[in-house]
Amino acid sequence: MTFGEQPAYLRVAGDLRKKIVDGQLPPHTRLPSQARIREEYGVSDTVALEARKVLMAEGLVEGRSGSGTYVRERPVPRRVARSGFRPERGATPFRQEQADVGVRGTWESSSEQAEASASIAQRLGVDTGDRVMHTKYLFREAGEPMMLSTSWEPLALTGRTPVMLPEEGPLGGMGVVERMRAIDVIVDNVTEEVGARPGLAEELMLLGGVPGHVVLVIQRTYFASGRPVETADVVIPADRYRAAYHLPVK
Repeated sequence: MTFGEQPAYLRVAGDLRKKIVDGQLPPHTRLPSQARIREEYGVSDTVALEARKVLMAEGLVEGRSGSGTYVRERPVPRRVARSGFRPERGATPFRQEQADVGVRGTWESSSEQAEASASIAQRLGVDTGDRVMHTKYLFREAGEPMMLSTSWEPLALTGRTPVMLPEEGPLGGMGVVERMRAIDVIVDNVTEEVGARPGLAEELMLLGGVPGHVVLVIQRTYFASGRPVETADVVIPADRYRAAYHLPVK
């Protein structure tokens, strides 16, 4: 193989991918069998099988037990708008994540006290093992699971206050900024780091994905005078949503 030349299985996968994207193989169409791929492209069974595996890993096709491999319906990505830490007063956590007054959705959450792992302790500026409030969210849009969020808040800051539980009490569901303001902690900065990786099995089970699907992971941390007051991992299916940022120019 010369420099820059693709392996045979990638060339076959690339041609089949083009046919899927161009509509020659529309959604719900059965992918050519392994034998047909072998004959059409003049490759071995191993190459044909690896090409099919590539398309499956990319989420373009799916296997159906006893029936074969079919082209998947390709969703049109929708936006998850992000615009910093300035929610409307009275905004719910879902509205805060979406930062879009037109969004209407529902969410489920659960909170429990836990010990900060080494990585979470570093993000919060606390010691490993310090007590934190650990909250998990599943957000839905029109009933469809669309986003997960897992947050951690140092109980040294919120413990024994009315805002200790993010979704309960007088300010339950009001979002980080409003809740912190209620205990005289003024959030003045937020950072978000965006990455991508294959979704974990438990994430894809909740979000309705299949093994191999890629997710966007937004690592968000709120600060008050340089002190981290909350950090969270937001997980979004990359094939269905795009993170759109609206950043003010100062």
